[in-house]
Amino acid sequence: MLGFYENFPPSAHKVERFAITVSNRKFQQILVQTLHKINGKVYNFEEIAKPPISNCSVIFEFGVADGDGFNYLDLEELNKVMEVIRKNPLQIMDFFCAVRYYREKNGKRVHLKFDYYMIRLIFGGGRVEFYTFHEKGLRHLLPEDIINLIVAEVNGVSPRKILKRIE
Repeated sequence: MLGFYENFPPSAHKVERFAITVSNRKFQQILVQTLHKINGKVYNFEEIAKPPISNCSVIFEFGVADGDGFNYLDLEELNKVMEVIRKNPLQIMDFFCAVRYYREKNGKRVHLKFDYYMIRLIFGGGRVEFYTFHEKGLRHLLPEDIINLIVAEVNGVSPRKILKRIE
């Protein structure tokens, strides 16, 4: 089933809740478009987290769940997900996030160990809960850093906040 990962871990490393100021359908469309846009984009580490790793760049690769696996969120996959959401917004959306790190050393780009995360979003009552699970890696970025990036990028597409953190 597109959007749902059958083997999502039962416990998360970080859970955060947000109020959604648009419909679930609109938010889900903005979310997948935003994750597609983030894919392959190069960030400086200090843009994402503190304390930074010096001379380090970060690249995110997101995939969307489809039953027992994940598909890279390329243009074709984006269109499939958008069509599913258009017909009926999802109650749960699962994503995989590979975080690649590169450090400049003697003028060359050297890769560091990558991090792998799974993110589950559960929708209900004008709210969304982010469940973030660190699958593998050294955890250069924390689960909340991933959530903060997604929230900032989603909120950046509109003059008014789409996601508001619930304390």
